[in-house]
Amino acid sequence: MRPFDVDLLQTLVAIAETGSLSAAAPRVHRSQSAVSEQIRKLEQHCGVPLLVRGKLGASLTPAGERLVVHARRMLALSEEAFRDVLGRPLAGDLRLAITDYFRPATITLLLKRLRERYPQLRLHVATRQSLMIESRRDFDIGLSMRLLDDDVTPDEDGRIRLGREPLSWVASPALELDAARRLPLVVLPEACALQRLIIRTLNQSAIDYEIAHSAAGVAGLHLALAAGLGVACLNRSAIPAGMAILDTGLGLPAMPDIEFSILPPQPGESALVAEVRHVLARELA
Repeated sequence: MRPFDVDLLQTLVAIAETGSLSAAAPRVHRSQSAVSEQIRKLEQHCGVPLLVRGKLGASLTPAGERLVVHARRMLALSEEAFRDVLGRPLAGDLRLAITDYFRPATITLLLKRLRERYPQLRLHVATRQSLMIESRRDFDIGLSMRLLDDDVTPDEDGRIRLGREPLSWVASPALELDAARRLPLVVLPEACALQRLIIRTLNQSAIDYEIAHSAAGVAGLHLALAAGLGVACLNRSAIPAGMAILDTGLGLPAMPDIEFSILPPQPGESALVAEVRHVLARELA
């Protein structure tokens, strides 16, 4: 069996993170036509399609999604080996601001894995609302969530896109809901953009509701859901185990997808921060 070409895998990962061949090209220091040729070679090597091209960019096929998981591991190991040989470990202090909607069940394990892999890198992590992450830059790297009902351009401003997820209405299976009664809502404070969208959408849909519980963060929202206090709207990776996704029988409106991304570099960014940004993209995507 022939080994994979690491350069080809790097290009595939770049496309997965940016959402298009044109946006991936400058990241891998190649022209768009060269990137297209690399993907053709990789698909020929694998014998299956890896990308679906469309007007809005490129998306991974199921085979492509599986390969990207392996590719990120191989690239990280390659970089780690290179640093070890040169005696240049990833070292220093770095401030990371992250939305608590991002994989709350696994983010701790992911950060622990980073700490084990790069023991000399000291991450200082703060959980914040995405609005604060987008508007304030008192940190080195920010990971935020954006609603895709906004006017969002896929290739804009150097963000690293970690992926998009659907929003779903969820509740405890033990909660008894009646379409003829007010919908009990479990929400975060009004400063949360997602919660403002939820309220606005319910009002536009003429759905009668009441705030049954207001939680300070996603962890508190999970506790309220588990206690059967009401219904919440959450992105896929933030839905806690054991919750039921509600069907359309209650007349709940469809919601847009959300997207997680790492914010673009700040002016004068250090080489360490730039390196860690791409390491985080590989580990978290």
